[in-house]
Amino acid sequence: MKASVSAEADRELTEGALHYAREGGAQVGAAFIAEFEKVIELLCAYPEIGAQWRGSRRRLPIRKFPYSIVYYVREDEIRVIALAHHRRKPSYWASRK
Repeated sequence: MKASVSAEADRELTEGALHYAREGGAQVGAAFIAEFEKVIELLCAYPEIGAQWRGSRRRLPIRKFPYSIVYYVREDEIRVIALAHHRRKPSYWASRK
């Protein structure tokens, strides 16, 4: 299984990493990206591991950071549609594909 990341989710990853780098230093920003990549690898191996949420979408929290990866499973692909901060308005990403 492979993963694809929407442009919006990629932007959220970049914004989150830049925020953590500004607030905690480059190592914290890099750790945020590393945790994201670790979860993506896990999802590729076990696509159904995330809790079903909002219809056919699923979410899986990222360890150590207040974010969840929101995704859905296609035939041979994990499609990441959001990297949702836990304090942001719920379902702001609902129209994404």
